[in-house]
Amino acid sequence: MDFKVKDLSLSPSGRTQIRWAETRMPVLKLIKDEFSKGKPLSGVKISAVLHVTKETAVLVKTLIEGGADVWLAGSNPLSTQDDVAAALVEEGVHVYAWRGETSEEYYWCIERVSEIGPQIIVDDGADLHAYIHSKGLTSSVYGGTEETTTGVYRLRVLERGGRLKYPVIAVNDSYTKYLFDNRYGTGQSTVDGILRATNVLIAGKVAVIAGYGWVGKGIASRLRGLGARVIITEVNAVRALEAVMEGFEVMPMDRACEVGDLFITATGNTNVIREEHIAKMKDGAILANAGHFNVEIDVNALENVAEQRRVIRDNLVEYVLNNGKRVYLLAEGRLVNLVAAEGHPSEVMDLSFSNQAYAIKYLVEKRSKLLNSVYKLPDEIDELIAKLKLRSMGISIDVLTEEQIKYLSSWELGT
Repeated sequence: MDFKVKDLSLSPSGRTQIRWAETRMPVLKLIKDEFSKGKPLSGVKISAVLHVTKETAVLVKTLIEGGADVWLAGSNPLSTQDDVAAALVEEGVHVYAWRGETSEEYYWCIERVSEIGPQIIVDDGADLHAYIHSKGLTSSVYGGTEETTTGVYRLRVLERGGRLKYPVIAVNDSYTKYLFDNRYGTGQSTVDGILRATNVLIAGKVAVIAGYGWVGKGIASRLRGLGARVIITEVNAVRALEAVMEGFEVMPMDRACEVGDLFITATGNTNVIREEHIAKMKDGAILANAGHFNVEIDVNALENVAEQRRVIRDNLVEYVLNNGKRVYLLAEGRLVNLVAAEGHPSEVMDLSFSNQAYAIKYLVEKRSKLLNSVYKLPDEIDELIAKLKLRSMGISIDVLTEEQIKYLSSWELGT
């Protein structure tokens, strides 16, 4: 079997990690049991570019149980858990991923999973979708999914230009994904990554968060809970107003850069923290990125204005600027929660990857009926996942009475 991972001898550790994740992901376990009986993905070739973590392994095993044949590459050069990658190879997965890939190796891995004539594309960030489209490899594909906000942006650009060649389910747009994964998952795991890399005290720090989407909201909430004084920078007036109403200070980055102790980018856009911002920062400022790609902090500019560069510890590099101030960059400007920590907790990925599993099943079932557009997973599937999660937590909720259903379906009834 063709594959490329760091070290197959790491597989025992990987199996242990996967088993731990499985105990935290009860909804996906129910779906795995369902897939085992019905085999809805029988004979389907799936090419996936995802963070190769223990949680991803639980999803991949679910797809295999449904009958799929899976080829997997990592969606970030530094996010692969090498023991998990080795364990997945033993499960029969064609894995091309290892921590510390160069840019060339990263795209070589994407090329490997693209050339097998896949029917379904599963992606996190849309690098695989982009590669498949740019190389004209779409003829065998009858659908795809996309995990994250950045990837959905890219796919909607393809759609608007009339260049999208197959239907895509925007998993990120499901309520049971972005309200929980983006907010609670990224909020917790970003703080986890920062603390693992630095072990600094959050209480009393001035934390500047660029972007107040669901990721930014989650990070802001968690940092405030730890005692940070939080400043939000935004370009969207509605989100900025929302941040103000939540009690956060809002200002442009040009002002925030002078007062912040800790900076976290979460915008999905490029060069959010630039050379002019870095030059005005306080001595000892810490820079971290929670966006999908390593473009939000202008690392090249940081390198150019630095007179000295020193590795302090794993994922923490000190830059001494030409003005004598020190600035610290975490995780090379890449996803701090996956590079310096382990990514989202298994419990929240239970929701996200249940969406992925059902989205793939939906694409297989509806493949002749969908247009080449970006779709949201049907609301009834979204609600089913929420109900299953609540049930796994031992929580029950009310149901509408017949009288209430009649009231809500009538225009005549009022006061």
